[in-house]
Amino acid sequence: MTKKSSLFVLLPLAVLTACTSTPNQAPVIERPVARRAPPPAPAPAPVQETREGYYAVKKGDTLIRIALDHGQNYRDIVAWNNLANPNDIKVDQVLRVAPPEDAPGVRTAAVVMPPDTTKIAPPPPKKTEPKGDKKPYTEAELKNDKDGNGKPDPAPKAADRPVQLASVKPSVPAAAPAPVLSPEDREVSWMWPAEGRVVGQFDEGKNKGIDIAGRPGQQVLAAGAGKVMYAGSGIRGYGNLVIVKHSNGLLSAYAHNRSILVKEGQTVGKGQAIAEMGDSDSDSVKLHFEIRQQGKPVDPSKFLPNR
Repeated sequence: MTKKSSLFVLLPLAVLTACTSTPNQAPVIERPVARRAPPPAPAPAPVQETREGYYAVKKGDTLIRIALDHGQNYRDIVAWNNLANPNDIKVDQVLRVAPPEDAPGVRTAAVVMPPDTTKIAPPPPKKTEPKGDKKPYTEAELKNDKDGNGKPDPAPKAADRPVQLASVKPSVPAAAPAPVLSPEDREVSWMWPAEGRVVGQFDEGKNKGIDIAGRPGQQVLAAGAGKVMYAGSGIRGYGNLVIVKHSNGLLSAYAHNRSILVKEGQTVGKGQAIAEMGDSDSDSVKLHFEIRQQGKPVDPSKFLPNR
């Protein structure tokens, strides 16, 4: 083979070797580094009332119900909290539900009267020991001489005397204590708000008042003189409702009415017709009547006269 022909053979082999050779270093490829997302922030804890006179809104609350449960006019709560829209309150929002100290008409605290010390019985007189002077034995004492020694027998010891057990009487549950009223509350005079049979008794856990059966359109009367602080249907379960405030501590509520005959802010007298009985938000015609002290339901039978 000639040199010229050898070059023609080796040249293609060199080209093939260059094409099939592997480089010493792999190519560098930049890849994005995956970063972990920051952990979610913990949910804020629900706001709790920090002091007396404030309330944290809960799910399902309305301003009117909050006012009823605290014995206040919902318009006052709007003013105390500078609310632009009474229907726009949010869960965990803290509301002032007691008047500021400089506001007029600050509620009067209940006064607990001290016990009358003039009626306390004097302590029993102290027993005095008999004197040790000797007296002659009487004829009756000598007849009691069983030993025949001319001396009366000694009195039996306490251990020898029969023990009389006191009869145990069954315990009777004590009646619920009467509400403690301020002097202003005591001046409120009460009457029954409607004629009819009581079909529902007060039960603080289930029934916050009493239910009086009646006929449609029957008059509902103000149980005491006062000022109408609410007239409407803004509380679920009460239907057409009238609330009358009698003092800083006492108010009365009249629910399930067919129609309302008074307006908010109106002054009413004891026995004045304020509504007509009905079955709004109820399964039967009746008046649901409540008395609340500082917003807490109390047994109306403790206030209403016997009939």
